[in-house]
Amino acid sequence: METQDEQPDAAPRQYRTAELAEAAGISVRTLRFYRERRLLPPPRREGRVAWYDDHHLARLRTITALLERGHTLGGIAEIIAAFTSGRDAGSTAELLGLGESHLWAEEERVRLTPEALAEHYDGEVSGEDLATALDIGYLAVDGDELVHVSRALLDASSALVREGIPLGAVLAAGRRVREHADALAALFTELARVHVLPEVLGRTTPGPLSDDEIKRLGDVLDRLRPLAKQVVHTEISLAVDRRLRTELDESAAGGPPAP
Repeated sequence: METQDEQPDAAPRQYRTAELAEAAGISVRTLRFYRERRLLPPPRREGRVAWYDDHHLARLRTITALLERGHTLGGIAEIIAAFTSGRDAGSTAELLGLGESHLWAEEERVRLTPEALAEHYDGEVSGEDLATALDIGYLAVDGDELVHVSRALLDASSALVREGIPLGAVLAAGRRVREHADALAALFTELARVHVLPEVLGRTTPGPLSDDEIKRLGDVLDRLRPLAKQVVHTEISLAVDRRLRTELDESAAGGPPAP
């Protein structure tokens, strides 16, 4: 995976023990404890120096995310083992709320075995890729199956891999896209909250929604969601066109490609 300050063509970053702990936001003592519990793969050693890489950082971030969701270290070890070997880790669909009903969920979730998931990516799925997908929120484990949060995302990401983009790079891009998507969702939600919802609900004071209010809100969301998607889709299409024109113009002029 790429770090935020890593360029696409840069060599994988290497970390000493203290550097890795700082990047992951944990103490050196905690890092060593995870390693003793076999939650972290062994580092590469040069003499007495232990060297870690971005795969170790991704694993530590996954462990932190799971701990924040209430999982024990023993349970995390089971989940990681399931990701790396495909065996049953027990039902953890609740991790992403996959066992709950989502009133306005639009995306189709996909249940598949680890082997079926690997087939989507021509076998190019590592344990770290799966751990990263869990950390982002694309996957959950439910018994001996994996649950992907969106068929559309599954199809798009596997198509990108078939075009020659490594799955790790696709997931790194997905993490960044998720951040921008959350910001866009906040923008559209604020527009609706300020300009639409008071009229729909007939009140401005906060409080639990009645069944009738939930139904009216759902009807509004059914109308607003495709409009928001249309705006975002069009803006991305225009942005790609602008970017391509810039790239082609600089290439024709003999200058370097845009960063």
